[in-house]
Amino acid sequence: MKPPTISAFALPPHLGPKADPGLISGDEHHLRAIAASVEESIVELSDRLGAERRAPGGPGQAAMERDMQVHRLTARLRALRRYGWDLCLGRMVGVDGGEPSYIGRFGLTDPDGRQLLLDWRSPAAEPFFGATRANPMGLSSRRRFRWTRGRITDYWDEVFTPDGIVGVEGNPALDDESAFIASLGGHRSNRMRDVLGTLQADQDAIIRAGSNGTLVVDGGPGTGKTVVALHRAAYLLYSDPRLGHHRGGLLFVGPHQPYLAYVGDVLPSLGEEGVQTCTLRDLVAEGPGAQEEPDPQVARLKSTVSMVSAIEEAVRFYEEPPTGAMTVETDWADVELGTAEWAQAYAVAEPGVPHNEARELIWEELITILLDRYTGSAPTGPLRESLQRNKELRAALHRAWPLVDAADLVADLWSVPAYLRRCAPWLTREEVRVLRRDAGQPWTVSDLPLLDAARHRLGDPDAPAHRRRREAFVAAERRGRAAVTDDLIAADDDHEGVVTMLRHEDFKVTLADDTDVPETDPDLLAGPFAHVVVDEAQELTDAQWQMLLLRCPSRSFTVVGDRAQARHGFTESWQERLTRVDLDHVTVAGLSINYRTPTEVMAEAEPVIRAVLPDANVPTSVRSSGIPVEHRSVADLGAILQGWLDENGDGTACVIAAAADIERLAGDPRVSSLTPELAKGLEFDLVVLIEPQGFGSGIEGAVDRYVAMTRATRRLVVLT
Repeated sequence: MKPPTISAFALPPHLGPKADPGLISGDEHHLRAIAASVEESIVELSDRLGAERRAPGGPGQAAMERDMQVHRLTARLRALRRYGWDLCLGRMVGVDGGEPSYIGRFGLTDPDGRQLLLDWRSPAAEPFFGATRANPMGLSSRRRFRWTRGRITDYWDEVFTPDGIVGVEGNPALDDESAFIASLGGHRSNRMRDVLGTLQADQDAIIRAGSNGTLVVDGGPGTGKTVVALHRAAYLLYSDPRLGHHRGGLLFVGPHQPYLAYVGDVLPSLGEEGVQTCTLRDLVAEGPGAQEEPDPQVARLKSTVSMVSAIEEAVRFYEEPPTGAMTVETDWADVELGTAEWAQAYAVAEPGVPHNEARELIWEELITILLDRYTGSAPTGPLRESLQRNKELRAALHRAWPLVDAADLVADLWSVPAYLRRCAPWLTREEVRVLRRDAGQPWTVSDLPLLDAARHRLGDPDAPAHRRRREAFVAAERRGRAAVTDDLIAADDDHEGVVTMLRHEDFKVTLADDTDVPETDPDLLAGPFAHVVVDEAQELTDAQWQMLLLRCPSRSFTVVGDRAQARHGFTESWQERLTRVDLDHVTVAGLSINYRTPTEVMAEAEPVIRAVLPDANVPTSVRSSGIPVEHRSVADLGAILQGWLDENGDGTACVIAAAADIERLAGDPRVSSLTPELAKGLEFDLVVLIEPQGFGSGIEGAVDRYVAMTRATRRLVVLT
């Protein structure tokens, strides 16, 4: 492949001194080799992918392996096509003075096997992100590239030893961090960018921390905790064998859909496309349509672990064996079925088997018990069929162990006071009264943890029917293939060769492949997952944590949040909160530097949150926009937005107000309108707050104002 004919460097005129060949010629040569290798890899992978797709899938495991290989090749191709030489993040030079090591979004070698790029997640690449002047980690220098539309528009050098940069006197690329910090104030877009090129040592240490137990990433606005969490997800997928495609995988939980859309490109840009992302609402079928709970007392009562545990007692109500004996009639004789036999049948439902799926096991055990108790001479096969058809026995099982729907069970808790008192005896009569509601009322967000717990405990009420249909399908397929086999054998004159093999039982089983059996669509969010990352975790109730614990038996979590941004208050420590919800080995890693929010904005935002939370973890801003916060009239909204659009060809703006019905200005996609709650986790060049005093009082109102103000990366305007 021919190397690119243009330079990788497109430095603006004011950075002319950085274009000195003595500074960049080595990088230029190496980047050309990277670009050529990327092109060659694309051709090679395209050929391999085509061959895999043309190859027969094969049965069972072979088909799955082939599909996984197609998935891996496709993901790698997408990543290569997304980038060229801008796969490279920068380079580092060791104190031994050897050749520079270049760091990339993933590893890359040339056709001769020479390492062109080290994967950023590899142990060898760690010094590029973790080295500081206090701890150089064996480096003499480091260079970071800033890429814009596929070309380098700036770069910075850091020196860790006196002779770290040689060759050019008065090197203009030496950075005292001011230029680097200024670069963080670039225009925002509707998609979050990965920050590999600007990761700091404290952030990288969190990304590379082990996955055992629970790691809390605690940081205020602008500290980069969200991008740290995303990069940590990519790192763990690379480094932790438990998270492979054939194992548990990784779940990333965000606060709302605008957030998931905003961060949606980060993991694919890091070469990871297999992560499941969702909000808590997405975990439950009723979630997308659920309303906010209007009554704070009801929300509080439903938010506890105790209330979720009431689901267990609610299900047990439907698992009580009969208290009397019954006579089961058959075509040959009657058989007695007593309480001891019912207890024996119930014992096959081991802990962990969902209620609705256990019913089929109990039925089969009842049939077996009755066959054992029968003392006559009837043939076993017909007797079994007679018992299977017995309507009275079916009806008795239905009364003793009915199929139960999760939504019906939770609805009964709220509509039948006696049932709720039985399942949650700690509730007072007044609390039972407050929780009561008529059947058919819309579900609320507070109901979702209970619906989720009920669905996990009960299982799919249609599962037995699905299993019977599958068994019938497989049996029919095997009968059909057996008939074809018999015809082939009958038509064979000499009874030799391949046809003779059809007489062997193991070959017949091989022919009866069941890979085409119709299946229901799998629930990709059901788990179990090997690791779960939760952003804006300070908002989760104890009941909502149970939804995530159900999906992560390993208790391996990355918890991301800021106690000062909890809308309903967060007076405990992270250890206290998480230990209470049954997470253990909790470690807290703090981020205290605000790279996003200018000092001008933080100067006004800090008093807002300190007024209600004096000990709030307010981060220190390290960047100034030079633009003071403006206070104007609501009547100026249109002029402010139009003026900003006229002056800025790039970037994003957001109008944040208590009401969610503010329309976008002229439908411009760069201007959003959100409530404070939906703005959480996002960032914009311009933020316009409309009457922030109307956001509410107390902690909730102050947190909403604080969150809304700190979404601004350049300019904040407050309208009253």
